[in-house]
Amino acid sequence: MAPHLPRTLVRDSVRLASLIASIFLPVSVCAQQPKPLDARFLLGVGTHQGLGGPVSTRGYVPSENIAQIKQLGLNAFRDDFPWSDFEVGGRRMGFTPRLGRLEAQVRSGVARPLLILAFGHHLVPNSSPPTTDEARQRFADYAAAAAQSVLPQHPLFELWNEWNLAAKKDAAFSPENYLALAQVARPAVKRVAPNAPFLVGALGDDPGWTWTEKMLRTGILQYADGASIHLYNFCMGPSKRTSAEIIDRLTAFHRLVGQASGNPDFPIYVTETGWTTATNKCGVSEQAQADNTAQLILWASTAARWLKGMWLYELKDSGQNPSELEHNFGLYRFDNTPKPVACAAQGAWAFIRSSRSAERRELASGVVSINASTTSGGRIAVWSEAPDRRYEIRLKGDQQGATFAMPCDQAAKPASGVWIPVSSTPVLIAANDSAVPALEIRPAR
Repeated sequence: MAPHLPRTLVRDSVRLASLIASIFLPVSVCAQQPKPLDARFLLGVGTHQGLGGPVSTRGYVPSENIAQIKQLGLNAFRDDFPWSDFEVGGRRMGFTPRLGRLEAQVRSGVARPLLILAFGHHLVPNSSPPTTDEARQRFADYAAAAAQSVLPQHPLFELWNEWNLAAKKDAAFSPENYLALAQVARPAVKRVAPNAPFLVGALGDDPGWTWTEKMLRTGILQYADGASIHLYNFCMGPSKRTSAEIIDRLTAFHRLVGQASGNPDFPIYVTETGWTTATNKCGVSEQAQADNTAQLILWASTAARWLKGMWLYELKDSGQNPSELEHNFGLYRFDNTPKPVACAAQGAWAFIRSSRSAERRELASGVVSINASTTSGGRIAVWSEAPDRRYEIRLKGDQQGATFAMPCDQAAKPASGVWIPVSSTPVLIAANDSAVPALEIRPAR
């Protein structure tokens, strides 16, 4: 039998053990705590500094656009990095005056750049798209030099832009040629930028996923750190021009990629999405653009296990024709005044970016809630997916200090004891304690 230890020694041992536990336990607990959303997820915006030379006909000016990205609180942007402007005669590579605007925005450090490695080169035969070993190797050399030039800004890279849409007119844009390009370009980029995610896909509209499935069957995901897609619905029937439709299609894409990769959490990036406010049959109202965008940002917090980034298209309107689709996607107008979508995106992101976990629930038919926990308290966002169905919500019990606001509100109001109308504009409710507040709901009176 072991000898009895003196009681004081036992007490001291227990005290020492609990002291050690108190020192080390929080570390392990902290290690298991999920990081805030903005450390796990990129919310960005598309810009056009890399196309068009020193002066942009689209009205992009780096100093103004950097200030806008900062104001929105975004942590990423996406832009073109054209081969033909980066590599000049004699195979010299580097930022040229034609890429001065892009260089200024990248070097500003305002946000993490996602750069599109794309477009042929006028001095390289068979390069648009690269279809020979020599053209592919030249592209890979450019990709590596481009990656090296922006290394301090922690870039991401995307292979081409909407290759599948070019395939409709040119058979050289085949899934096999895309695979062959990824096989040489990714290793070249990884040699100089091992931590830079390399994305494949950049898929434009693909009804029935026909092209997407062909691409996935080539095994291309072995040569990728993520799969990227562009999702739009502005020319669908008016009832389909919603965030819910985008979420449904994104979820279907996520399933396809999971099956092809064998990894249900294979990283997915939505590198373009948005709504045009053009005054033609495909446009939506400025308020619908704002509501859809806020809803999508809030929902994204629930999918961050596999959805790693989303880029809104685009930062500012690219032209001044009110009926031209391509001119009216901006969060800001051509003259840089904000549309309602600017404060909607800013407010929704500010509300959800510190969340450590989030889940989607349905409170009633077509009424969505996003329930999130943050270090500063519970958060819940509520909206109606059916604009004609009107509801009201109220916090259950007396919740002192709980507030509610819409994404564009300047100040929040006390939420306790009041019935709050629910519409397609998300209601953002913040509670002081860690629990997500419980709600009751009724049809609007």
